[in-house]
Amino acid sequence: MTEINSVTTLTQDGDVAVVTLNSPPVNALSANVRDGLFEGFKQAIASDAKAIVLICDGRTFIAGADITEFGGAMKGASLPDVQAQMENSPKPVIAAIHGTALGGGLEVALCAHYRVAVPSARLGLPEVNLGLLPGAGGTQRLPRIAGVEKALEMMTSGRHAPAKEALAMGLVDEIVPEGQLKEAAIAFARKIAADGKPLVKVRDNNTKLEAAKGHPEIFADFRKANARKFRGFLAPEYNIRCVEAAVNSASFDEGLAVERKLFMELMMGPQSAAQRYYFFAERQANKIPDVPDDTPTRPIAKVGILGAGTMGGGIAMNFANAGIPVVIVELKQDALDRGLKVIRGNYERSRGAVAEQTETRMGLLTGSLDMDAFADCDLVIEAVFERMDIKKDVFTNLDRICKPGAILATNTSALNIDEIASATKRPQDVIGLHFFSPANVMKLLEIVRADHTAKDVIATSMKLAKQIGKVAVLVGVTPGFVGNRILAQRQREAQKLVLEGAMPWDVDRVLYDFGFPMGPFAMSDLAGLDIGWVKEKSNGATIRDVLCELDRRGQKTGAGYYDYDENRNAKPSPVTEQIINDFIAKSGRNPRKISDEEILERCIYPMINEGAKILEEGKAIRASDIDVVWVNGYGWPVYRGGPMFYGDRLGAGKVLAKMAEFQGAMGDDFKPSALLESLVADGKKFSDFKR
Repeated sequence: MTEINSVTTLTQDGDVAVVTLNSPPVNALSANVRDGLFEGFKQAIASDAKAIVLICDGRTFIAGADITEFGGAMKGASLPDVQAQMENSPKPVIAAIHGTALGGGLEVALCAHYRVAVPSARLGLPEVNLGLLPGAGGTQRLPRIAGVEKALEMMTSGRHAPAKEALAMGLVDEIVPEGQLKEAAIAFARKIAADGKPLVKVRDNNTKLEAAKGHPEIFADFRKANARKFRGFLAPEYNIRCVEAAVNSASFDEGLAVERKLFMELMMGPQSAAQRYYFFAERQANKIPDVPDDTPTRPIAKVGILGAGTMGGGIAMNFANAGIPVVIVELKQDALDRGLKVIRGNYERSRGAVAEQTETRMGLLTGSLDMDAFADCDLVIEAVFERMDIKKDVFTNLDRICKPGAILATNTSALNIDEIASATKRPQDVIGLHFFSPANVMKLLEIVRADHTAKDVIATSMKLAKQIGKVAVLVGVTPGFVGNRILAQRQREAQKLVLEGAMPWDVDRVLYDFGFPMGPFAMSDLAGLDIGWVKEKSNGATIRDVLCELDRRGQKTGAGYYDYDENRNAKPSPVTEQIINDFIAKSGRNPRKISDEEILERCIYPMINEGAKILEEGKAIRASDIDVVWVNGYGWPVYRGGPMFYGDRLGAGKVLAKMAEFQGAMGDDFKPSALLESLVADGKKFSDFKR
C-alpha cells in the first residue's frame, strides 16, 4: 500500500490499481482530497496495473465540494486537473459508488470511463440549492449521458437519483451487491481491461444532444412548466442556459466556457451568498451552547396529542410518519372521528409510498375521549384553544396523569410558557413545541425553552425534530416567540400603509416581488378573515370588521380584501377600495401616493429591528437562527438569506438611518433597538453578535 497523503492511498489487487479516499465525514473535495486524487491517479497510471478503481471509505462516495473553500483562493490541484487526469488515463478508470455521489463528486465520477454503484447509492447535482450550477463540467456531461430532459429536471431540482434510476438513464453501468462494492468494482475493472473495452469519455458522446438540436421548445416548455417554482431564483435559469449551451455549442469546450462564465456570475452574486449562508445557518441552529451534543436524551416511544383539530391532527401525522405510535384525545366523539377522517384523507390524497402506507400509519394512531390515555406516553403535546386559563387547566391535569419523566409540551404560538409551566409541579419537564400550520407540511418547529426547562428535555426535543423531519430552532419565551413577534411588525405596517393610501394589492405586490409566496392581505384572504372575529361583538371598528360584516371573509366566500372568480383567482376589489377610502376620510386625512420603496422599507426594516431586539434580550441564540425561522416558517425567500442576513447586506448603518427617519416622521413604532445602534457604533454586523 502506498500512502499518497493523509486522505488517499493507492493499493494494487493483481492487475487493478485502487485509489481510496478517506476524508471524513463525506469525502468532500477539499484541497487535500484533490491533491490525493491527482497524485494517486498519476502513480496508478505509471504502475503496471491494467485498470484503475476509484473508491471511498466511510459512509459515502465523494458527496460534493468543500463549501468552506468557496470564495477563497484556490489551493492545491484544481478539480479540472483531477478530472483530466482521470478522463485521459490510458487505462480504464472505474468509479465505485456508495452512499451519495453529489455535485463535484458526481462530476468526478462522470470523468471515469465506467461507473458501478450499490443499490442504495444516490447520484445528483444539487448545486442549485446553493444558488449555483455544477461548475466542473456537470452541466455539459450530464445531458450527454442522461439526456437533455432528465438533466434539466435533475439540475434544477437538485434531486438525488437512486441507483436503479441512474442505471436506467445510463448514469451508472452496473449495480453491484451491497457490501461487496470493492470486490465487484475490481472484478468489473478486470473484465473491462481483459475484454479491451473502449475508454468511454462522456464528453465525446453527443448522441443524446443531437436528439434535442433544433428543438428549442424543449427549453421553452420546461421554463413554462416550472415558472412558478423557479420564480425569483437565478440558479435554475442559469442551469437551463448551460444545458442549452451543451446542445447548441460547436464543441464540449465551448459549452464548458459558458458553464464557467455563468458559474462565476452566480458564485459572485448575492443569491448564492445568501443560499450558502443559509446552508450553514440551518446546521448551526442545532448547536446550543449550554446543551452539548452528548447531553443524554429521554426515550420517546409513544406520543400523546390533545386535540384532533387541524393543528393536532397535523402534529399527529408527523409522528405516525416516523413510525411512532400516537394517542389522540378529544372531548367529543364527533370531533375525534372528524379529526381521524381528515388525517386519513390527507394520507389517501398523498402520492406514491405515502398513500401506499395509509393503513400502516393510521394503525399507529389511537383515538380516545379520556386524558388518562396519556398515562404511558413519553411526550404529550397539547393543541387546544389559545387561552391561558384553558392551557393551565390542561397542564394541571397532565401533571396529575402523566408518568414521571414524561415531557409536557404546549403548541402555543404566543402565550407565556413559564406561566403554563407554573400549573405543574414539574416545570423542568415543560417545553414549547410550536408547530406551524399545516403541521404535517411546514418544516419549521420553534422549540421554546422556558425558565426551568431541563437540558435533557431540550436535547430530546431537538433530536426528535430531526426524527420527524422538522427544522428546529431553539427560542426563548417572549410574546409571539421569534417568528410571530417579528411578523407583528410587518403586519402593523401593512395595515397602517393601507390607511395612508396604499391599497392591499399594492402592499402584496411589493412583498411578492421581493420574493414572498404572497403578501399579508392575500394570506389573510386564504386563511379566512373571520378567524378570531366574533359577529356579535363586531362594531365596524376595522377594515376587517367591515369586510366580515359584509360576508367578505376571504377566498371561501368568494370575496375578502380581493374579489375571487370561480377558480379563486384574485383581482382588486372596488368594494374594498371604497371601504378603505371611507376609513381614511373618517380619520380626517387625505390618501397619498406611497412608493414601492417606502412600502418595502416600512414592512421589512422594522422586522430587522425587532430581530435585533430579540437578540439583545437573548430570546434567540444567534442572528442566523432568526433567519432559519423566517425562511422555513414564513416564506422569506432563501435567496435573500433571512431578515438578519438581509440587514447585513443592506448595512446596519442604512437600517438605523431609515428607522430613525421613520421614527421622526411616524413615532416610536420605529424606535431603533439598542443593539442596532451599538452595532453601527462599533462597525459590526448582526452576524458578529454573540451573547
